[in-house]
Amino acid sequence: MKKLVLSMVMIATIAFTSCKDNEKSESEDATTQEEVAMETETSAEATMPEQETIAAIAMGNDDFSTLVTAVKAADLAETLKSEGPFTVFAPTNAAFDKLPEGTVATLTKAENKEKLAELLKYHVVSGEYMAADIVKAINDNDGSFTIATVEGEELTATLDGENVILTDANGNKSTVVMADVDASNGVIHAIDAVVMPKS
Repeated sequence: MKKLVLSMVMIATIAFTSCKDNEKSESEDATTQEEVAMETETSAEATMPEQETIAAIAMGNDDFSTLVTAVKAADLAETLKSEGPFTVFAPTNAAFDKLPEGTVATLTKAENKEKLAELLKYHVVSGEYMAADIVKAINDNDGSFTIATVEGEELTATLDGENVILTDANGNKSTVVMADVDASNGVIHAIDAVVMPKS
């Protein structure tokens, strides 16, 4: 009888130890799986391309080559690389082509640097406004939304069907032709005409 009790105790001890070992093994497996998952996640983050700044996106797009030339001439490239966020209404090359002949060449001369900087700042707004934000603001304000630019003067946004129209200080209009180009320091909306401040 003593032997039987002793045997049962030993079996129980072995079974208990075995269970503990299994738990430990399962726990180690779980930890290993977590570590692998974390490493995979970190690796995925590391391989994800970093979002580019407004300046980098503009420089990498042939449609904005005239704008990039103007930004460089006005020494604003560093500003458009800074933290922001900014909303940039970026005129395409076709938009600059609509200006009277020689305008861009004249503006990019060293003596006109300040005037060019003011013109470009009139296309920049502090804060990030996606197209949906602008449309909502237009609808919430009886069909017209006034936007303060970095230059100091205002642009007026309205809707023509589904298109967002910008009216400058002189009453000239421009249409957003490409919206929501997301950047690390804001957003770009391409426009089909250069907007002009009064000053």
